[in-house]
Parts: sequence; structure tokens; C-alpha cells
Amino acid sequence: MAAYFMKGGKSGSFSREWAQQWGMDERGALLRAVKVFHTFAWFTIESCMVYVLYSGVRKRSDRRAGIAAAVVAVESLVFAGNGFHCPLTAVARDLGDSSGSVTDIYLPQWLARNLPAIHVPLIVIAVVLHWRNISTLGARRRRRRR
Repeated sequence: MAAYFMKGGKSGSFSREWAQQWGMDERGALLRAVKVFHTFAWFTIESCMVYVLYSGVRKRSDRRAGIAAAVVAVESLVFAGNGFHCPLTAVARDLGDSSGSVTDIYLPQWLARNLPAIHVPLIVIAVVLHWRNISTLGARRRRRRR
């Protein structure tokens, strides 16, 4: 993907102009754009995770919670399918970041390093909360039918 833009793809002139405006080379500008995109995606996914937890605690297992849970599940599957590495790591490495890290500038280092260890317990808690909510709802419906 990065090679496409570097060879003057559709937005190649845009990235050159943007890079010149900010006083950096084109690769640096693209790397920054990848990191900004990663930060936006991370914030969106984390917001969904917070909502899933909140709705689970408030006993609201509704469509919105399901959509937020789907966002978190897709992100988790992409992460696991990529060998437990962010897929943007390869893009960052191609753009010249020696570590291939997309989190080193825009997230605190301790948080970036421990995201999987933080996320797994939160996902387990969310699953347990919503399982409880759905089970309770099913039991209530069965009692009403009697």
C-alpha cells in the first residue's frame, strides 16, 4: 500500500504537497498518517469496548451493544489472524519506522505494550456480563409463558 502512494498513485501528489507543507519527506508524512489512522481506529475500538462493558453492567444487551461487540470481535480476530501483531506494523516498517511500531508516538508506551494483556480480561468480563443479561432475559420470558 505504501509503495503505491510512494510511486505516485492516485494520492501521491497530495501526500507530497502535505509532506512539503509540514517540512518532512513523503515517507515521514505517510508514516505519520498511518499512525494517526491507527490512533483513530484504536480510540474507536476502545470506545466500543467501554460501551460493551457499560451496557453489560447496566443490563442492556441490545442492538447497540451487539454492534459495539462486533467491532471489538472483528478487531480481535484481525489481530489474532495476523499473528497477534497489528497489521499496520508492516506498513509502518515499509515506510521506514525501524521498529514497525504504529503506537510509539500517539499512545503511552506502557499502554501500547500492554494492550493485549489489558484487553483479554475486559473481553472476558464483557462476555460474562452479557451472558448473564441474556440468560436472565430468557428466564424471565419463560416465566411469563407459564
